[in-house]
Amino acid sequence: MFNLDIFKTNSRRAAVALGAIVGAAAVSTPAGAGPLPLFPFVMAPPVQTAPPLQAAPSQNEGASELPARLRRQVVSYATREAPGTIIIDTPNTYLYLVLRNGQAMRYGIGVGRDGFTWSGVQSITKKAEWPDWTPPAEMIARQPYLPRYMAGGPGNPLGARAMYLGGTIYRIHGTNAPGTIGTQVSSGCIRLTNEDVADLYSRVNVGTRVIVLPMDRRADSSVAKRG
Repeated sequence: MFNLDIFKTNSRRAAVALGAIVGAAAVSTPAGAGPLPLFPFVMAPPVQTAPPLQAAPSQNEGASELPARLRRQVVSYATREAPGTIIIDTPNTYLYLVLRNGQAMRYGIGVGRDGFTWSGVQSITKKAEWPDWTPPAEMIARQPYLPRYMAGGPGNPLGARAMYLGGTIYRIHGTNAPGTIGTQVSSGCIRLTNEDVADLYSRVNVGTRVIVLPMDRRADSSVAKRG
């Protein structure tokens, strides 16, 4: 038979015990801290974090790996071309950005391998940061193992920046292989370190004139001295 007195006694004891637990928790909590949850076993929903951002090219990325002659530098450079013109000195693996007062910013570059060099005059028709790469059909035919598409990023062979030349398949772009600067290695594109291509990218605009010299014509090295 149900005993009301025993039920009341047990209820009072349970209330006293619960009060002691809550009081002890309150005493042990540091000042200023929020109240402890009564039901700590209830898990909070997971917090979603933002995806990591792609870092800009480091200021020293690739530079320390280059020979002194291939590092970005201002040189004396006599030319009739207007300031802002890009001149590709293919045989010497240099890119000159013409400045004022008989000077140019010179960058070390990688150029086309045997059978893939070209020459002529083009202009920059598009600029892109961390560009995607879609190999042209001609390249796929020669190298069928290549991916048909690769999203932009540090592992992309176009590197940190790309400047597209006219209606051609060629670009001035970065590289994730700085050791290829100063060599004839590409399928016709002009490559710079990621640090250098980011610098050049910031200095030129769409419409910039680009002159690519042939392999048998060198820029006059007698007037290209370090400034």
